[in-house]
Amino acid sequence: MSRPSDHIDSAPPREDPGVVQPKLGFVGWLRWAWRQLTSMRTALFLLLLLAVAAVPGSLVPQRSSDPNGVTKYFTDHPDIAPFLDKLQAFDVYTSVWFSAIYLLLFASLVGCIIPRTKHHFDALRAKPPRTPIRLTRMAGFRARLVPAGPAADGPEPIGVARDLLRKAGYRVALYEDATSTSVSAERGYLRETGNLVFHTALVGVLLTVGLGGGFGFTGQKVVVVGQTFVNSLPSYNTFNPGRFFSDSSLEPFSVRVDKLDVTYETKNKNAIGTPLDYTAHVTATEPGSAPRRETIKVNDPLAIGGTNVYLLGNGYAPTITVRDPGGKVVFQDSVPFFVQDPNNTSLGTIKIPDGLAKQVGMTGFFYPTKGESQTAAGAMTSIFPGLRDPLVTLNVYVGDLGLDKGVPQNVYSLNTDKLTQVAGPGTDTKSLEIAPGQTVQLPNGLGSVSVDGIERYVGLDIHHDPAQGWVLLFAILILGGLLTSLFVPRRRIWVKVVPNRDGSLTLEYAGLARGEDPNLESAIAEIAEQHSAALTRTPAPTRTENT
Repeated sequence: MSRPSDHIDSAPPREDPGVVQPKLGFVGWLRWAWRQLTSMRTALFLLLLLAVAAVPGSLVPQRSSDPNGVTKYFTDHPDIAPFLDKLQAFDVYTSVWFSAIYLLLFASLVGCIIPRTKHHFDALRAKPPRTPIRLTRMAGFRARLVPAGPAADGPEPIGVARDLLRKAGYRVALYEDATSTSVSAERGYLRETGNLVFHTALVGVLLTVGLGGGFGFTGQKVVVVGQTFVNSLPSYNTFNPGRFFSDSSLEPFSVRVDKLDVTYETKNKNAIGTPLDYTAHVTATEPGSAPRRETIKVNDPLAIGGTNVYLLGNGYAPTITVRDPGGKVVFQDSVPFFVQDPNNTSLGTIKIPDGLAKQVGMTGFFYPTKGESQTAAGAMTSIFPGLRDPLVTLNVYVGDLGLDKGVPQNVYSLNTDKLTQVAGPGTDTKSLEIAPGQTVQLPNGLGSVSVDGIERYVGLDIHHDPAQGWVLLFAILILGGLLTSLFVPRRRIWVKVVPNRDGSLTLEYAGLARGEDPNLESAIAEIAEQHSAALTRTPAPTRTENT
């Protein structure tokens, strides 16, 4: 017994040697590539790929948001950091490969949206399709017989059906043939509208993030309590502008840090020293307005001058005073010491280029509550992050600080290549240990150093993103479009009136859903009941036929 020609086990069809497939050519291949790129499957794949490509940005520090973290990563991982840098892992969101995925996704979405939008508008302008000849094949089919008499001779059944469907929000069209009249109704185009809004808003997010970010900037500043930050380029410790940033876009304002409240856990033995709350009390000033008192908390920024000022971190800034042998003050400042562990063991640097017999550099640790290290014999550490028994230890270097050559350098680190250590490990003089209120002599009669007090400092992150309002708007549209496309059903309903020879009428009802629509049959039943009630007060017997 021979098998059908399309059976899976049948031999492949023979090729006609007289039929020659045309070659695509260069233009043909371009069209094929464009169709592949603009398919919804490709857009979804690129969207997933973009999400995966963004993951490295959360695994390693980024220069745009944490330049100090990048520097520390190079110090802690000297072997792998240069390799990651070549892969642009520290600049993920501006890298070539991330930008390529970003632009391809943008092109794919635009290529999907434009033809679908045109098709959608054409469908909105078109009439609902003609009523199928055999409604018995459609979902929810039901028929009602209207006997000859007053009910059949009453209001025009098809006109009543049209009005009911129109009132229910359907687009309607009347059709007539030799044996029947019918009304074709459809609704649910809002579903496709929501789908298009979703994809268009997604393009809007890509566009605003890509272009809007170019006009923004992020900057960081360490501010000691009692000091003021002024929004100007020289005031920032680090500054990362967008591609299209202009200095003139910096709006003038100032933020004075008046007080920092820090609360630590002291009762739970398993969490002693855990920070519970950071609150910075500040005075914000803008041109033309009176100073106002504000608070900044973690994840609760201060909005001022078109920027958001975030509280990123905090620490201690011992007030260090250095005097020459004659007692003249040559250096006095509250020096930020940067936190190294959960108990606020902190590292700081002091540079004195003038006023002493030699240039002096000092690095050391600040311990808010000094104690013995459990991991290194003889070493000190902080055993609680609060100020209970503070101590500053300093290693002293003399020589060339490298400041006279005009080469920019990090004020919070000390390059010891051209310096000689005169106090600290490896020398005959141990590290200087200074408690608040104490004065200690510098080695070799250079002078003295004292700790006159302990101040707090805060790390502020100033962020300006002109696109964030647009991103919020598009995000709302994405959510609204997605919900609309998921929950608005697309359906068609037909009502047909067939006159019989005996003067009675047969009313047929049926529908068709595009996609899942569990309420379709109940909607058809409801229309049928309302139609019968409108034609006569006493509904005719119902006859249901199954396909």
